[in-house]
Amino acid sequence: MGFIFNWVTTMAAIKIKGYEITLLPIRDSYDRRAVQYKNNIIKALKKIGLTEDDIDIELEANAFKGAPASVSWYICGYHLYYSYKIAKKYVENLYIIFKVIELEVNAVLAGQKTLEEFIRDFSEERDVEKKRKEARVALGVEHDITDISIINTVYKDLAKKNHPDMPGGDTERFKEINHAHKILKRELQ
Repeated sequence: MGFIFNWVTTMAAIKIKGYEITLLPIRDSYDRRAVQYKNNIIKALKKIGLTEDDIDIELEANAFKGAPASVSWYICGYHLYYSYKIAKKYVENLYIIFKVIELEVNAVLAGQKTLEEFIRDFSEERDVEKKRKEARVALGVEHDITDISIINTVYKDLAKKNHPDMPGGDTERFKEINHAHKILKRELQ
């Protein structure tokens, strides 16, 4: 008599950069899969003319660990960067990065997006992570907040309170709040 196993897995769909990506449950071989996703990212970026020397992906020593993943690369003299940290494990964050980059590269190759648009969408300054931390401090949210609705609510309250047309408004603080919100919005959408 044989046994039939019916594995029911719930796969979460994540909406990011206009794409809906299904987060596959990763239950084993975390480090090996992280290397596989790193290689897939490199392979995808090579399709638009990059070499392995143009791409920097530092793998986490323990891919099971709850840690953000990021990749940076250079194209046409621009520094491009993408990171993701909302998933529970580093390897899952790296998978999301792979899927986003793969979809974006495919959009360029299919003529749905120009290379200039691709560059604009991923272009970041070298100290982007530092600026994201400073933005969270400026808004007064915890360092690990990644829910854009919470950030939007805090931003709206602070912007209203500090608006130059309001009694007690502070123009410099208002500018700081707007700048912080733009940085976090770009990160999380």
